Amino acid sequence: MARAAQRRGNTAAKPSARSAQSDVPLDCQTCGACCCNSNENKAERYIDYVEVKPRDALSKRPELIAKLCVINSKSETHLKLIGREQRCIALEGKLGEEVRCSIYVVRPKPCRTVEAGSDECHARRRDQKLE
Repeated sequence: MARAAQRRGNTAAKPSARSAQSDVPLDCQTCGACCCNSNENKAERYIDYVEVKPRDALSKRPELIAKLCVINSKSETHLKLIGREQRCIALEGKLGEEVRCSIYVVRPKPCRTVEAGSDECHARRRDQKLE
């Protein structure tokens, strides 16, 4: 279930990660797909994105929490989703071309878990029609 696979966002691809469509190395800074709500979550109307837990460095930055987060009905803090792609508000740039995480240094733990070339990476790239 997509909900159980908490969301993502590393921005440094491993050299060995390859695109499913070619032998071209994957580069997270030209992708950003993992920073968007998955099609499965959209279909389920699941809009809570990356949860920001009290132990996350971001939670100690109230100015960023106020700007980038929402609190759901369960009083959990989550990064906001914006736009047609339902992308993370902290993602800057154009998907599939050039992107960067504006909170990379203090990004929540779930944003540190997706690895370039993983099954989840490829699923997210397919969701965004990047492969």
